[in-house]
Amino acid sequence: MFKSRRTGLVRRLWRSRAGGDGGVSCCGLSEPPAGSPELRSAASGVLKRLKEQALCTLLEAVESRGAAPGACVLVTRAGPPPPHLLLCRLFRWPELQHPGQLKALSGCQGAGAADSNSMCCNPYHYSRLCGPESPPPPYSRLSPKFEQKPLDLSDSYTEMDASSSLCITAGDVSVDTSLSLDSSKQGHWCSVAYWEHRTRVGRLYAVCQPSVSIFYDLPQGSGFCLGQLNLENRSEAASRTRGKIGLGIVLSKEPDGVWAYNRSEHPIFVNSPTLDSPTCRSLVVRKVMPGYSLKVFDYKKSCILQHLPAPPEYADGPYDPNSIRISFAKGWGPCYSRQMITSCPCWLEVLLGR
Repeated sequence: MFKSRRTGLVRRLWRSRAGGDGGVSCCGLSEPPAGSPELRSAASGVLKRLKEQALCTLLEAVESRGAAPGACVLVTRAGPPPPHLLLCRLFRWPELQHPGQLKALSGCQGAGAADSNSMCCNPYHYSRLCGPESPPPPYSRLSPKFEQKPLDLSDSYTEMDASSSLCITAGDVSVDTSLSLDSSKQGHWCSVAYWEHRTRVGRLYAVCQPSVSIFYDLPQGSGFCLGQLNLENRSEAASRTRGKIGLGIVLSKEPDGVWAYNRSEHPIFVNSPTLDSPTCRSLVVRKVMPGYSLKVFDYKKSCILQHLPAPPEYADGPYDPNSIRISFAKGWGPCYSRQMITSCPCWLEVLLGR
């Protein structure tokens, strides 16, 4: 009975592999993923070393596609390649080449040190890293000529755009957006505001835990549920975009800064004062694809910004060096019809403590 159940769990896992076709071999188990014999053998070896309960946890994470990531799946190390790399390739990213392309999510307790005998191999406890080595393609929608421009031209917008995006008159905004940033006295490290175009919807959501999930549908767990926020006369564009939020994002406060992990099936677009060089004084909009993480706020760069005066040309508009803006599914900037963040249907304003 034990062997039969274990065989069934392994069969379902093989069928859930990335790009798998669910074929069954003559021995009763689904075929391993396409690739070198070494890769097939190594991936099979990891699954064989997992206990039955760990297989159940892994299966729930894989079949839910991360909606229920579950607990850590610990496995003993058995030499290179590392087990988390193998299972991330098996179930999420077949093209993955190196463990340095992965980042353990803040909730993972079993990523382990290099000298540890075991580590977590749950592929939904990891994300891919955004970085210069794999930048997203240009995504201009104004005209074909913009598609040929380098990424740094189509991905960026000026600080003037950021300032003017929040230069909103009282008649344009439905609520007061003021907030004291002395979060240490209030017991939280950031507050999150949800916006639809120029209208803030709902109250500020204070975050006290090291990480927070921001999503549309209620998952197994807690966080900021945007689907529960009602608004009269919601625009059609906002309604369509809200349907793309899905599992949303995870924001986490970590030693080096604030990270955003895109759990949804659509890209998110991010800007903060620290996404570019502090001496540049311009803001960069970054596209974060599904399954990727990006450090959206850097503490060291922020310390430099605190001591730099705002340029005179930005004096007429608010400039907040302690904020992050995240748009769901829709980008903005000079290469878009949406020049400002307030033109995006659904977006977040993350207000950090000083």
